[in-house]
Amino acid sequence: MSEVPAMTDTPFDLVVIGSGPGGYVAAIRAAQLGMSTAVVEKYAVPGGTCLNVGCIPSKALLDSSEHFHQVRHGLAVHGIKATAELDLATMMKRKDTVVRGLTSGVDSLFRKHKIQRFTGVGRIAAPGRAGYPGRVEVTGEKGIESIETRRILIATGSKPAALPGIAYDGRRIVHSTDALTLPEVPARLIVVGAGAIGLELGSVWLRLGSQVLVLEYMDRIVPGMDQASGAQLKKSLERQGMTFELSASAKTARVENDRVIVTVESGGTTREETADVLLVAVGRRPYTEGLGAAEAGVELDAKGRVVVDEHYETRVPGIFAIGDVIAGPMLAHKAEEEGVAAVETMAGQKPHLAYECIPNVVYTWPELASVGLGVDEAAERGIEVKVGSFPFMANGRARAMNEREGQVTIVADARTDRILGAHILGPRASDLIAELAFAMEMGASAEDVARSVHAHPTLPEAVKEAALAVAGRPIHI
Repeated sequence: MSEVPAMTDTPFDLVVIGSGPGGYVAAIRAAQLGMSTAVVEKYAVPGGTCLNVGCIPSKALLDSSEHFHQVRHGLAVHGIKATAELDLATMMKRKDTVVRGLTSGVDSLFRKHKIQRFTGVGRIAAPGRAGYPGRVEVTGEKGIESIETRRILIATGSKPAALPGIAYDGRRIVHSTDALTLPEVPARLIVVGAGAIGLELGSVWLRLGSQVLVLEYMDRIVPGMDQASGAQLKKSLERQGMTFELSASAKTARVENDRVIVTVESGGTTREETADVLLVAVGRRPYTEGLGAAEAGVELDAKGRVVVDEHYETRVPGIFAIGDVIAGPMLAHKAEEEGVAAVETMAGQKPHLAYECIPNVVYTWPELASVGLGVDEAAERGIEVKVGSFPFMANGRARAMNEREGQVTIVADARTDRILGAHILGPRASDLIAELAFAMEMGASAEDVARSVHAHPTLPEAVKEAALAVAGRPIHI
């Protein structure tokens, strides 16, 4: 006999399924707009992939491993003699502490905004009573609870993609989540995929002592980002000891005597490589399993993504979706802004999200950050551009920091001078890209940035100089 769901006493204006950056930000904004809001999360803590097993823990390990690397290799030039001993357990504990602090912060925000959180797996069920067409069933420790709501927002995010012929075991053959909790530094690590996830996690373990080989199916790393900057990043990582094999793929993997035997296909031939750990980082796929979306009439595309209109509404009135579960780049900040735009639309406002102004970052060192069009993309669209670049080697603050690698590149429309894109490889590129993303949002020209006053000596002066270079008048080169 099936269990009869317990119905909530009061219907909600909005139920958000998923508490990652897209979901929890949408819920908070909805509450600010006066909507009675509930969030359904299958895990005991909020925050989704980003806070728990993605953005935040990986950046915590990147920062810790960078400190370790600096002590071992970067301090002598500053006149500091030091030795370093790795305490991996403490490093992992610090990462977990950072995560707990942020997830508890989300819970506090829910309480502040009177957002009710239901713990369990959410499924879109049959319509509710008149005036409340949506119903979500939550299966958790309390059994099955049924929540009636005027609207449903799907924010279930994504999960690591797998490769055919390669099965995860969580210890020797791992995905990105597993790679955040390895109990020891692998002597040799093979990474499949030279995107942001593979390069970032590969960098963590490289700095901690692993020999790292990266296999990439494409003929370049970080596909989708500026090609010239990607090529320079590859050279920088190679100087740090990371090795690459492009136009190569992993076909099979098996574990023998606590070692992974990987069949690699490259150049029409196959061979076997051995490693302590194989990390598969070939992207992510939308998470819709058990959601009941298709059964409720929600359309999914060929990649399993929820199909929405320009207002993030599915073809089922009252059901919306945002973030990794819909088309577009799988970025936490993209999901956040979509969440805000979706609920503001529900409230009768007319928000706008400029997708061409969303930055993308690879948190290696040096960092690679990009927004808008690259030179190649502009050419493909038939847009004539002017390009200005400025190397960090010529920036006073970067030289003082002993950070000489990389440059700022600005792509501007040759006719109007409007900034169409920007690409930064270098120290704190993730922070520096914000100025240019904002400039693009405001429709600024390269001349606008060039004429604005930047403090001296700072890294942002390199942004100003690149803007000056668009017009052929940089000062310091």
